[in-house]
Amino acid sequence: MSRRPNFIFIMADDLGYADLGCYGGRGLAPTGQSCSPQLDAMAAQGLRFINGYANSPVCSPTRFALATGRWQYRLRGAADEPIPTRSRGHPVLGLPPSHPTLASLLRDAGYRTALIGKWHLGFAPHFGPLKSGYQEFFGAMSGGLDYFTHKDSAGAHDLFEGDQACHHEGYLTDQFSDRAVQFIQRQSAAQPFLLSLHYTAPHWPWETRADQAQAHAIQRIVHTDGGSVQTYLTMLHHMDEGIGRVLTALRSAGLDENTLVLFTSDNGGERFSDTWPLVGKKMDLLEGGIRVPYIVRWPEKIPANTYTAQCAITMDWVATLLAAAQVNPHADYPLDGINLLPVLAAPDQLIERALYWRMKYRQQRALRQGQWKYFANEDGEFLFDLDADPRERANLAHRQADRLTQLKAQWERWHATLPALPADATVSIPYTRQDLAHP
Repeated sequence: MSRRPNFIFIMADDLGYADLGCYGGRGLAPTGQSCSPQLDAMAAQGLRFINGYANSPVCSPTRFALATGRWQYRLRGAADEPIPTRSRGHPVLGLPPSHPTLASLLRDAGYRTALIGKWHLGFAPHFGPLKSGYQEFFGAMSGGLDYFTHKDSAGAHDLFEGDQACHHEGYLTDQFSDRAVQFIQRQSAAQPFLLSLHYTAPHWPWETRADQAQAHAIQRIVHTDGGSVQTYLTMLHHMDEGIGRVLTALRSAGLDENTLVLFTSDNGGERFSDTWPLVGKKMDLLEGGIRVPYIVRWPEKIPANTYTAQCAITMDWVATLLAAAQVNPHADYPLDGINLLPVLAAPDQLIERALYWRMKYRQQRALRQGQWKYFANEDGEFLFDLDADPRERANLAHRQADRLTQLKAQWERWHATLPALPADATVSIPYTRQDLAHP
């Protein structure tokens, strides 16, 4: 077996497609420069996807797909949009420990595995990172938490070391970056590793390093009574700085060349994010809710300063990383994602495929096939040509009725292969039209 690569999978939370400078970001950090210089540099040193997608426009369903490499709809826990904090202790709503994961398959193949950051795949005692392949865990079990008090949306303390609650003062984004650096400093070329670094940034509440007083002033961390674009960009800049420190630690450890580092988001942006020219945000199957940045850096294998138009989705990275590690998926749990290694080596050589989504929220469904997108919700059915109209403003459903019928039937065939949406699945919307003018 040839020398196996290390993996660092970095996931932001609720990042907009156009928030980063390398994706056309228009916002500036307090320095007056791009709010993401480290990620911009990473893109210049590697490969950028312009048609990268999340498996869902909301967090925990995407994380099911990332953990398993399969359609999240295959697991009951992923039907909730997302898993709510009120389900703490629920015996079903989570990632079953019996299900193989990227982390467990790599662990069993000799990799050192660690998750630093957000889990959001079910609560103890039934679920947790240490039950699903990670040997180390430092982070949060729920969806969002305050950056200083480390309390979740229900007001419960939610910072853990392994399976034990812990208390460490400090800004959460920096704590995650610190732990990632420390993990890398403990590694050597003798054993490959998987580091999952899943930030909660730039998810609400809207707090920068300078906003500790804000943490004790807000009543609910959903924070509909505060925040600003500049606060949001500063939060993003804090995360970017931490990622720079992680990459520096990797170089200092002599592990840089043979480490595949990937950055993405769990779904599209929230209220202060930038998705231009896309419309829709978190919870929407319009492009702004599901199209996300993918930046991949692997100096030994990937040409620098390149981009690809390949359509890819979160679960593809499980097939890709397993192939790179020369590890087979579990025979009883075939992967739904595809291996993107050929695209990483030759970004212009595209693999034809279709991508599918469904949501209980607003009865949404979507299919992307080449330039065409079929989209439906409670308001009706739509057909978009994404090459000509990435903003999804020109509905071609009547002008190209045959194509709409064809894509709808294709979506129905895919849908029939998966479990139906459970009747008791929940949708959690943390604020309403009464809280914000445009939720």
